[in-house]
Amino acid sequence: MQIWPGTPYPLGATFDGSGTNFALFSEVADRVELCLFDEDGTESRVEVSEVDAYVWHCYLPTVQPGQRYGYRVHGPWDPAEGLRCNPTKLLMDPYAKATSGEIDWDQSLFGYNFGDPDSRNDDDSALQMQMSVVIRQFFYWEGVRRLKIP
Repeated sequence: MQIWPGTPYPLGATFDGSGTNFALFSEVADRVELCLFDEDGTESRVEVSEVDAYVWHCYLPTVQPGQRYGYRVHGPWDPAEGLRCNPTKLLMDPYAKATSGEIDWDQSLFGYNFGDPDSRNDDDSALQMQMSVVIRQFFYWEGVRRLKIP
């Protein structure tokens, strides 16, 4: 898969008619992985290596609308400071324009084990998590009639 640098703006997944630019803000991340999911749930990970002003970004020329995706963020784990980076947890794009599926409120979605809020839960959450979806933002007017309402 080809990976191009892309741009830090706009945030989220932006399809331009050819491919998709992905941009995610994280001030604490050490590393970010873009996770792409196919129809049967198989996950492919893409290392996002470009960073400008805390915005991690890449452009994938082959990604089209309908692609389901999420992120895995690597970084510090210090709950006392509010830092809970855990790459075993699939994260939705906070700038997603569409989502797919439903959240299954399983133990794996939580960063800690039930009954022990200071613990760290490293169960993979991808199968229970809702996915972000790349959309086509353009509207094709072909075949649309004017309503002619006075």
